[in-house]
Amino acid sequence: MLRRPQLLLLVLVFSGVPKAAEAQETASPVDPTVFESMQWRSIGPFRGGRSVASTGVPSEPRTYYMGTVGGGVWKTTDAGVTWDNVSDGQLGTSSVGAITVAESDANVVYVGMGEHAIRGVMTSHGDGVYRSTDAGRTWTHVGLDRTRAISRIRVHPTDPDLVYVAAQGAPYGANEERGIYRSRDGGENWEKILYVDEDSGASDISMDMSNPRILYAAFWQHRRLGWQVQSGGPGSGLWKSSDGGDSWSRLEEGLPELMGKTSIDVSRANPDRVFAIVEADPGGGVFRSDDRGESWQLVSDNWSARARAWYYMEIFADPLDE
Repeated sequence: MLRRPQLLLLVLVFSGVPKAAEAQETASPVDPTVFESMQWRSIGPFRGGRSVASTGVPSEPRTYYMGTVGGGVWKTTDAGVTWDNVSDGQLGTSSVGAITVAESDANVVYVGMGEHAIRGVMTSHGDGVYRSTDAGRTWTHVGLDRTRAISRIRVHPTDPDLVYVAAQGAPYGANEERGIYRSRDGGENWEKILYVDEDSGASDISMDMSNPRILYAAFWQHRRLGWQVQSGGPGSGLWKSSDGGDSWSRLEEGLPELMGKTSIDVSRANPDRVFAIVEADPGGGVFRSDDRGESWQLVSDNWSARARAWYYMEIFADPLDE
């Protein structure tokens, strides 16, 4: 049984709760003049906007790089809590389209310049490829100046000097520098190993990491005009190489005859399985191959997966779940 002093204390406490709530409800509003002397200032980040390029570092799970379309390359070593710009004053242009870290050497980073999501007058072209050998502290320009927009970079899993670049090319006109490029010496020299035509650029490239001589490429015939995008044509399609890019064959069985933008990725969990997303009407959607690209089946025709294809449409296979 409660003693009387304790009982009295409880009564006083609970009897005060409604009064406190009532006082809060009837509190007078803050006088607007209080804020008149306040001066607003930006506390950052000072360069915002979209990003179409990012990558992690498998050997350093808290380290990520991000390429922005107007602010160069950024890096975090604390899983995104803080970011530092690591490219200021070192890049000739500021728009990044692709970025990747060599899995065999985390100090080697490649950056491809030029946004590949062609947003009209807001899309800036790039000036080729940059390479860092000290985890992003310093950068060296290694060529492909006139590729204008680079959509993807893939690096051999055990050789950081063997690199492939998917050059989407200039969005506003013909560009013979489109296609798939290969360098065996870290960007000192480049060879164009797959070219379709001056209107069709490489929108993606994927590598079978269990057998890196097997490559898949996606091409997109396109042109950006003032207020519209011309997307699709005979230059769009999917390609495969089984010899490291020396020769290529076009993949067609089960795919739409006429395609727009395309993207492709091979599963690390099961390299027999390859995924692609295809802009086409009719017949577009997400496709899957279970025989390394020889034949394809439509697994989803959900329109939302390919809406605004020129901007959003990319596909990535889960590395652990086939």
